[in-house]
Amino acid sequence: MTTINVQPEGWKPAKGYANGILAEGRTLYVGGQIGWNARQVFETHDFIGQMTQALRNIADVVREAGGDVTNIVRLTWYVTDKQEYLARQKEVGAAYREVMGYHFPAMTMVVVSALVEDEALLEIEATAVLPT
Repeated sequence: MTTINVQPEGWKPAKGYANGILAEGRTLYVGGQIGWNARQVFETHDFIGQMTQALRNIADVVREAGGDVTNIVRLTWYVTDKQEYLARQKEVGAAYREVMGYHFPAMTMVVVSALVEDEALLEIEATAVLPT
């Protein structure tokens, strides 16, 4: 897989995400993952714990397809509590790096009023581009 971080000239660098990623290879679309484990059981009702588990779930799907977290080119986050997300930025960053390392794909975050699973505090979907 070949990826190029697209950063328009003169733009201030994105912090914690990429403005654009140009990739070539096989595309894997990972459905929205929430903070439950492989048995669909929530082990935590904490935002950071659920975020970490959702990212681990994404990593598991990407690895099962033959890739790695560095093949992820896009993440879309749906969070139910913007204030908690903003108040816990330091913890968010540490938990993110625990799973994703220093790999920052293109990202979007959307605040939603609720998710289908009542216990879910966030949902994250991903797109990965795997080597051909």
